[in-house]
Amino acid sequence: MEVHAQLLTVSKIFAADSTAYGNEPNTQISVITLAHPGTLPKLNRKAVELAVRMGLACKSAIARHMIFDRKNYFYPDLPKGYQITQDRTPICKGGYITIGEGESQKQIVLNRIHLEEDAGKSIHLENEPDTLVDYNRAGTALIEIVTEPVIHSSADAYAFLTEIRKLVRYLDVCDGNMEEGSLRCDANVSIRLQGSNALGKKVEIKNMNSIRNVQRAIDSEIERQIELIEKGEEIISETRLFDAASGKTYGMRTKEELNDYRYFPDPDLSPVALSDEWLNEIKAAMPALPWELEQKFIEEFSLPAYDARLLTETKELAQYFLEVCNHTDNFKAASNWIMGPVKSALNELTLTANDFPVKPVTLAELIKLVESGKVSFSIASQRIFPELLKNSALNPLDVAQQLNVVQTSDEDSILPVIDSVLADFPDKVAEYKKGKKGIIAMFMGEVMKRSKGKADPKVANQLLIKKLEEK
Repeated sequence: MEVHAQLLTVSKIFAADSTAYGNEPNTQISVITLAHPGTLPKLNRKAVELAVRMGLACKSAIARHMIFDRKNYFYPDLPKGYQITQDRTPICKGGYITIGEGESQKQIVLNRIHLEEDAGKSIHLENEPDTLVDYNRAGTALIEIVTEPVIHSSADAYAFLTEIRKLVRYLDVCDGNMEEGSLRCDANVSIRLQGSNALGKKVEIKNMNSIRNVQRAIDSEIERQIELIEKGEEIISETRLFDAASGKTYGMRTKEELNDYRYFPDPDLSPVALSDEWLNEIKAAMPALPWELEQKFIEEFSLPAYDARLLTETKELAQYFLEVCNHTDNFKAASNWIMGPVKSALNELTLTANDFPVKPVTLAELIKLVESGKVSFSIASQRIFPELLKNSALNPLDVAQQLNVVQTSDEDSILPVIDSVLADFPDKVAEYKKGKKGIIAMFMGEVMKRSKGKADPKVANQLLIKKLEEK
């Protein structure tokens, strides 16, 4: 697999043009992007640092000296007629990405991570004879993450790409947005006969815009190649595209061979030396990685592995949990709230935790309100929490008081409710007296309903048992 991730730099890799997404076509270009004669590229330092950050997270060997190469081919989306990339000296060599859990865990070995520039975007409008080209994206800094041929199923490919997207977002290397094309994946598929070690001809599938479509495309291509072999037909080494509507791949062009690219060192760019001091600066600025936070949540917050895994699904959610825990010691309650009501609200509102209206300190106050017995969890989650979603400035206790749902432990106010329940269900009282103790749950349900959730369950339960024993 080859994963291209656009780096979160403000400017392009060799020019000062903006990398902002969504602007009018061909408004973020300069003479360098358009390869005017006499122009010279200059390497973006931030791009190097982000590439190294990714390599460190993947346990890759970091190159200390590197050059850039010209990869020669002509498509209209690259006005130079070549792409500046790293052929012989990739910035990161080897490494791995871990997928799966427990006994099913496995390492997807990487061949390399290298820096290069992105191409522009060719736009083929239906029923139009011409192709339009937007050069805004041309020259945007990319890393290409290339695996060894060690992935043997579309499910593993799906898991690998999911981990890559999660990791680039944690590292602030790339926004991981496949819909906008800032994270793209090419899958190279080849099959072999059972018992054989020789892989067949490689077919590359390009331009897939979702992780699910990558999985679908791989399954479709495997099936297509098997059918060809079983019919005695030849597999052509080519580049194919995936049609999400039909679920099939279709031919785009025959595959170039390595010698077609005529790689050679770019004479306009100086070799890059990565000093110990620079490398140490990058290491010192590394954010916490998802598996590090997962371990922290298990060891320091005493959470189950399941909770830790869900809370670290995104960097924003993990950070939100940490901030809640700055205001409460009940870490398990914080986890339950975030995995339950908070995640449901995030999904419903299509928000990230960074934009969530209920601030961490407010959620911590709501947790304390439940802990103190002033409200039940059901009242807190079903009545108070929705009000906090509407108005983030509200205080949970004020909301509880306005809704008149603050629980009371006053026996004088709870006893009349219990008396009315027992008076209305004499047959159930008789069943209890005959030994059917489980029926107390029904009595408690009625007490809570008639008190509108305001009776302290612990006090109410004690009074209810006392009353039943007296009868």
